[in-house]
Amino acid sequence: MSDLTHFNQRGEAHMVDVGDKPVSQREAVAEGRITMQAETLARIRAGDHKKGDVLGIARVAGIMAAKRTAELVPLCHPLPLTAVSIDFTLEDAPPAVRCRARVRTAGQTGVEMEALTAVQIALLTIYDMCKAVDRGMVMTDIGLVEKRGGKSGGWRRQDAPA
Repeated sequence: MSDLTHFNQRGEAHMVDVGDKPVSQREAVAEGRITMQAETLARIRAGDHKKGDVLGIARVAGIMAAKRTAELVPLCHPLPLTAVSIDFTLEDAPPAVRCRARVRTAGQTGVEMEALTAVQIALLTIYDMCKAVDRGMVMTDIGLVEKRGGKSGGWRRQDAPA
């Protein structure tokens, strides 16, 4: 259990003490996608969905989610985020929306969980807004792409897109 930092020597869950760590610039990028019917993607692209601007609302939801990650994930530290960006790419074959979240802070712990939460909630918002016309949408390929800063420095997933 000692390799898992959220468990103490007795195997009990605890919040990691980052108080002695130096403040550094940290950044994390995560992404995922939601596949859907071609008609659903066409409605999103045209911007004529009955519920409004699907991607605009999903972007705001992702930003809000990143800011509230510590309220959702029990052992996450609340962090003062300095930037959150959410970008969407529409893919035709197969029909999908790819979401990429980039989160930054100057802090004592990383922002990987905030980036992952932002992606999950942005995609979930797309699902919520489009479920009346396409209940078969699937969220997939959600993961960390890269992180920078902190004691361990940088990391990039080997199969990560550019």
